[in-house]
Amino acid sequence: MARFPKAEAEIASLAQSMISGLTPLGDLPSVFPAPPVAVAQLTTLLATYTTARNATIAAESAAAQAVGGKDAALTELIEGMKSDLRYAENTVNYDDELLKLLGWGGRRPATPLPPPGQTRVLSIIEQGEGWVKLVWKAPADGGKPSAYRIMRRERPEGPWTDIATAVVCEATLLDQPRGKEFEYRIIAVNKAGDGEPSNTVVVVL
Repeated sequence: MARFPKAEAEIASLAQSMISGLTPLGDLPSVFPAPPVAVAQLTTLLATYTTARNATIAAESAAAQAVGGKDAALTELIEGMKSDLRYAENTVNYDDELLKLLGWGGRRPATPLPPPGQTRVLSIIEQGEGWVKLVWKAPADGGKPSAYRIMRRERPEGPWTDIATAVVCEATLLDQPRGKEFEYRIIAVNKAGDGEPSNTVVVVL
């Protein structure tokens, strides 16, 4: 059994086919002599829809052109405003009170970068003969880290030594001494300084 179409173009095509099929051919009697919606009325309904569709297409095209014109005008307005604001800033040397006359404000003072906070949740996720893989989480506070110092010491009280640097929150350390108990920790760093050391993890490789 055929299904009534959903797409507008298919509906219009079916309407045209129905009009053709309901219209008698010459002197031959129609197969469908008394449809509840007469051929003339169905033809008028199709013509009304076609006119409305064409008007909608024209309106959508006009709207798209209008939006494009609006966007272009907005871009020109923004560029003009920015040019005048740069001029005003330089003219009054970024004086906040004077720039308020334009609804604008002076340059915000630079905020110094703070050191990172404490690196978090250091853990060992894999290890093997002479190697270990560490993962950790970035500090939850402080300035953004630019790198992480990976440090190691021999337990129980050996000195901490920098052994590697990472820029992501994981590192696989190869060629580690075997048969000794080592402790690892991570320190986040940036231009402002070092953060607090992470928790430590202990491993024998």
